[in-house]
Amino acid sequence: MTDTFSAAALAGGLSWASGLRLYMTLFIAGWFGRMGWIDLPQALQVLESPWVLVTTGTLMVVEFLADKVPGVDSVWDAIQTFIRIPAGAVLAVAALGHMDPAWTAVAGILGGTFAAGAHATKAGSRALINTSPEPFSNWTASASEDAAVMAGLWAAFYHPWVLVVFLAVFFLIAAWLMPKLWRGLRWLFRRLST
Repeated sequence: MTDTFSAAALAGGLSWASGLRLYMTLFIAGWFGRMGWIDLPQALQVLESPWVLVTTGTLMVVEFLADKVPGVDSVWDAIQTFIRIPAGAVLAVAALGHMDPAWTAVAGILGGTFAAGAHATKAGSRALINTSPEPFSNWTASASEDAAVMAGLWAAFYHPWVLVVFLAVFFLIAAWLMPKLWRGLRWLFRRLST
């Protein structure tokens, strides 16, 4: 039961974090595995490859920089919509390893849902924050997202129960925030179209 719960927590943590910072998630998981700090499932051990680490590390730096520039971050998020969500599904499936196909399908569906929820919350809130003329709110939001991903991965790797609480709180806040983001984005699009 503990191994199954730890695998499920890893699947949930990786898929959720990929919705915010895909390349940071991939790099940290690969680096921690390579250093021997965590044992990645066999399907994820490819992340420990030096070539994969160089690629994910480079993309992590690009994503880190793009995310700090108002406007550029929203364009980056729009492009990443087509990458983060499927990656979250794949990471969830890979984290569970070889399980019953029904559980694999559930993992893929939930992984994509976790990634989509995190991504939608991030992209929507950042689009609204970008309407502010000062850059500090954008930088604060970006740094908060960086910290949340690191905290979420730490919990997924070492404290699965903490991750469950973390994700429950995140999705409760997201459920409360989504209608407000939707109204704000509709207002923004009406304003831009006039």
